[in-house]
Amino acid sequence: MRPLLVLIFCLPFLAQAQVNQDSIMIKKMSDEIMTHGKAYDLLRELTKKIGGRLAGSPQQQNATVWGKRNMEAFNPDKVYLQPCKTPSWQRGGKDFAAIVGINGKPTIQKLEVLALGNSLGSNGLIEAELLAVANFDELEKRKDEVKGKIVYFNSEFDPTLVQTFKAYGASGVYRRSGPSRAAKYGAVGVMIHSLSSAPDNAPHTGAMVYDEAQPKIPAVALGPNDAKALYAQAKKGTVRVQMQTYGFFLPDADENNVVAELKGTEHPEEIITIGGHLDSWDVNEGAHDDGAGVVHSMEVLRAMKALNYQPKHTIRFVLFANEENGGKGGAKYAELAKANKEKHILALESDEGGFTPRAIAITCSPAQLARFEKWTPLLKPYGTEVTPGGGGADIGPLTGYDKNIIMSSMIPDSQRYFDLHHAKTDVFENVNKRELLLGAVNIAAFIYLVDQYGVN
Repeated sequence: MRPLLVLIFCLPFLAQAQVNQDSIMIKKMSDEIMTHGKAYDLLRELTKKIGGRLAGSPQQQNATVWGKRNMEAFNPDKVYLQPCKTPSWQRGGKDFAAIVGINGKPTIQKLEVLALGNSLGSNGLIEAELLAVANFDELEKRKDEVKGKIVYFNSEFDPTLVQTFKAYGASGVYRRSGPSRAAKYGAVGVMIHSLSSAPDNAPHTGAMVYDEAQPKIPAVALGPNDAKALYAQAKKGTVRVQMQTYGFFLPDADENNVVAELKGTEHPEEIITIGGHLDSWDVNEGAHDDGAGVVHSMEVLRAMKALNYQPKHTIRFVLFANEENGGKGGAKYAELAKANKEKHILALESDEGGFTPRAIAITCSPAQLARFEKWTPLLKPYGTEVTPGGGGADIGPLTGYDKNIIMSSMIPDSQRYFDLHHAKTDVFENVNKRELLLGAVNIAAFIYLVDQYGVN
């Protein structure tokens, strides 16, 4: 038989042999992580020994030291810090709000609230009539009524959106820009429905951004139950409320990204990045957001070293400094990548919690996506499939200097995520060990496949 015919005849068998080899390697990674994984123990340390890690806080700096020390213990080729400046917002005190009048009659009904991140203090107690609006369209229609009032935005999740991150995105605009939109027409304060569908009364904080052209008024998020009750009451009559916040900024803090690296044996100049962010809000332990992503990344590093895996491409494991209220860690990582003329081929972010993994989402060309989707049979035994739409706040800046970098993300089941997100309930006890480890398994499997076959 001629050599060409032999090759053509053998190709299907060679391809199947490679698939079998990949399946065996992924199973080894899974067994290592599910049997000997340290992610859950690392998360316990991060949350219980260090706690909430607001950017600029001593806890955030302790987390940097903790991350560097633990990644060094896994013996990667190198571990280093990337210094960056981050905002240093302080909550400053116990935020307060209450209903003090209904239809002209005095009352006192305390409301569960948290000031939004980056919100400035109220300079004392503010009391005003409440103007409750469903959305920005209603605000515009009633703009002549706004002056001197506290505006409430009914930023409740749309329950018909099964994909909870879509509901979060639709409601999140009221947290981010609601205060400045209301201040434009003379509001003295803003309240929103917490960005959660939880049937409880725990308020959820989160970042807002002031429009520098408008007055910087204080803003709070209400616990879901109080928010619903307040909105219903405001629709029936006049409501008078009080609120007080204490937020302020210190000078920007000196923080660091923590980076560990496995050097590629065949394509060391081509970089694959995976990571999560070390910082969290001050009111919780940041277990799901984003302690889970941090320990996912660390666990993949640990497992690869435990199996003596030698990557073809350089793989970086990054613990980003400041995602919650500034994005400075991701921006610095991209800035240095550009300055060093680095070639990044793919970045994966884990920042959607430690729940049961459902998918690896990818943003790339249709041709590339079709190629990645062929890996689904290898991932499916561990709970995931390849789907479109990946990315993240920390890795996103990389596309600012190279549009060809492929963005990807771990997608866990999200139905419970926003019950905890940015609330006091985001604690270690609400993370399931097996679900957390399975997330690391799927990230490790996907990164292995990218390393073996590249992105083109």
